Amino acid sequence: MSLEDHIGDVCRKARLQTGTPIDAAAALAGLTEAQLKEWETEGVIEAPVNVTALADRLGLNAAKAQRVADGWEPAAVDLTRWLELRVVTTAEGFEVNSFVVWDGATREAAIFDTGWFADDLFRISEENELNVQHLFITHMHGDHVAAIGDVRKRWAEIELHSNNSGAPERNRVTPGELVAVGGLSVSARLTPGHAEDGVTYVIEGWPDNAPAVAVVGDAIFAGSMGKDFDTPELAQQKVCEEILSLPGDTLICPGHGPLSTVAEEQANNPFF
Repeated sequence: MSLEDHIGDVCRKARLQTGTPIDAAAALAGLTEAQLKEWETEGVIEAPVNVTALADRLGLNAAKAQRVADGWEPAAVDLTRWLELRVVTTAEGFEVNSFVVWDGATREAAIFDTGWFADDLFRISEENELNVQHLFITHMHGDHVAAIGDVRKRWAEIELHSNNSGAPERNRVTPGELVAVGGLSVSARLTPGHAEDGVTYVIEGWPDNAPAVAVVGDAIFAGSMGKDFDTPELAQQKVCEEILSLPGDTLICPGHGPLSTVAEEQANNPFF
């Protein structure tokens, strides 16, 4: 799976978040304004682009930005380390990830976001004879919860976990509180920015001492982060405090694009 954001996307987000005038950005990149817009859209252009000078002005890490421009992608993840973790990618104009985890002994299971369609969630549950008890929502943007009605209809007793202000109080997450999914434990960390109700869920207790898994929604992507044109400093702060502070081998499961790890993002994400 290719990166959710190419280098043009990354720089466009940073330009808008920092309020950098497009003419100033174009001059630093060595492009005309029209060329910069094309590069931001396509990620490539025939003219040479001074990525490091532009990244430095936009508050990005210039060396990391150049690595993304040169084609960096996170190393492929061997999901066999987490035998009871499944990634479900659905598309309706664009792709979104959701996740299913379960305890191999008890078959107790949880879903993290629903994506556009629930068909694969149902299939995984049936094939593995799962007892689906929990639905964890990273944020209530439509692409992440489009199938929530179908999921709650299928499992009428499923327990919803969300930080959305519109959710009943009993369904609101409590940061640090552990929710058991069989022998696994899930804890919530608030990561507002891209979405006011953004939550990262950290799943621990995997067999064979497999590393923790962080389901991050759109707080961070491999090599980028979710857009936040109103509170970008808060968004970056929360990612640093709540996600990049986790052990380096923690698996990052984002709402879009490929899986990564905390160490990969510390070393290669231009926003951090």
